Amino acid sequence: MKKDENLLKDLWFIAISAAGGFILSLTGMSIGWMIGTLIVACCLAMIRPAWLMMAPDQKGISRRWLALGQMILGIELGQKLNLSVLSVLKDHWFSVGVMLILSILLALLSGYVLWRFSKTDMMTSFVGTAPGGLSAMPSIAQEVGANTAIVSLVQMMRVLLVVLSIPFLVILIYTKQDSSASAAAETLSSATADFRLAPVLWTAVLILAAWGACKAAKRLKFPAPWLLGSMLGVALVHVGGAAVTGHDMMAWWPSQANHVSQVFLGATIGSKMYKSMFSGVTRVIIVGFVSSVGLIAAMLLSALIVSKLTGISLITSVLAFAPGGIAEMATTSVTLHADSTFVVAVQVIRVILVIALLPPFYRLLHHLHGEKKDKESSISGSNA
Repeated sequence: MKKDENLLKDLWFIAISAAGGFILSLTGMSIGWMIGTLIVACCLAMIRPAWLMMAPDQKGISRRWLALGQMILGIELGQKLNLSVLSVLKDHWFSVGVMLILSILLALLSGYVLWRFSKTDMMTSFVGTAPGGLSAMPSIAQEVGANTAIVSLVQMMRVLLVVLSIPFLVILIYTKQDSSASAAAETLSSATADFRLAPVLWTAVLILAAWGACKAAKRLKFPAPWLLGSMLGVALVHVGGAAVTGHDMMAWWPSQANHVSQVFLGATIGSKMYKSMFSGVTRVIIVGFVSSVGLIAAMLLSALIVSKLTGISLITSVLAFAPGGIAEMATTSVTLHADSTFVVAVQVIRVILVIALLPPFYRLLHHLHGEKKDKESSISGSNA
């Protein structure tokens, strides 16, 4: 009975929070469902009105909603890794590899700046500046024990800076559009909203693959197992199916699935926030803004160099390497008639690298930093 009561309370909280996501989605922002839901959920969690039916000591809604949101997101990302993406990476593997490594290193530098010049702890600073996107990084912040409020704030600020500045900047510096890229825009995703038997059956196969991979990732203690496991499981099955049949398999995956994922993630993360998490937020905003601007400027310069060396159009290079998230840059690439396949390929690979490699690195840094502090405290204690 208590389990059913908690389920109803969770659904009530999610429904109220989702209203904020719906309102913000009307602006046309691709990540609007996530941001709107997160803001409303955060406000509700801190105010805790009586009609919300949340206990004063309740630590947010159940984590299963976070896992479900991560799994839906992972299935969508896994579908984007298809044969077209692999062929693009085969042609430009060196430049893409160098740029991805450079973007992660620059993000780590940005995190170091945020840590040194604000009151934010080291783990929160590095997770907040990682180029993994607003959908993935706040949930990873919970996995590694970072301040999800600050991580969400910094990620949101950078995404908004990229989305609001990159398209206008690209139009100013590159008015000549590449007409050949319009055909590639049609291969943005292998998913379709066409409800037919074959795509529905393939969707069922992908969901089963995602579920099995999530369980395996959890058993192997992977970071963010529900996100990384579903993403890699679906990608392997999707590419394997395409290799066997000779063409990309089409799955029935409506756009509303992404909205549901954003709502679950935003509601769960927002429900676990409290007022003390926002202490020193003014300084974080200032330092985070400066470091985000520096990161975006460095990536723009790097994209310009790659464009000159490889012959990839500047508009495609900028959108592919901009630290703004997959959905945001993919949508912008279609609008500006860039090579969407290349943009999605680079953004997806970077997210996979960030989710797979950075959490263990964060834990190592946290462990080393903790040992250093313990050593310093023991030395000061012995001197006393």
